[in-house]
Amino acid sequence: MRLATIALVGQLATTLPLVGLIWLVQVVAYPLFARVAPSDFPAYHQAHARLITYVVAPLMMGELAFAALWIRETHASSLAPSAWVGGALAVATWVVTMLVSVPQHTTLGRGFDARAHTILVATNWIRTALWTARGALLLWVVAGSAR
Repeated sequence: MRLATIALVGQLATTLPLVGLIWLVQVVAYPLFARVAPSDFPAYHQAHARLITYVVAPLMMGELAFAALWIRETHASSLAPSAWVGGALAVATWVVTMLVSVPQHTTLGRGFDARAHTILVATNWIRTALWTARGALLLWVVAGSAR
C-alpha cells in the first residue's frame, strides 16, 4: 500500500472519531458542566479532563502525523490542495484547543466559573466546525477516488 493511501486511511481512522467526539462534547458533555453541583465540580472536571485526554490526545496526535504524511506524499499530485487544506484544518484545531479551550479548562479546573463555561461552549463551536469540515473533506476525497 502506498504511503499516501496509508496517510489517507490513517486520517479517516483518527479524524472521523474526532468528529463524532467533538459533537458529543459540544452537545452533551460541555452543556452538562453547568448541571454539576458546585461542591462536586472540581473533582468532576478533573476526572473529565483526565479521562477525555486518554481518548482525544492519541487521536489528535495521530491525525496531525497522518495529515503531515499526506501532505508530503501528495505534494506533486492533484490531491495536494486537499492535503494542504486538511493539514491547515488539523493545525487550526490544535491552535484553538491550546489558545482557547485549554485556558478555559484551566479556569474551570479551579471550580465552576459561569463565564469560562460560556466561553468554552461558545468557542468550542469553532473546533466542531473545523473537525466537521475536515471529516467532510476526507470523505469527499475518498468519494472522488472511488469514481
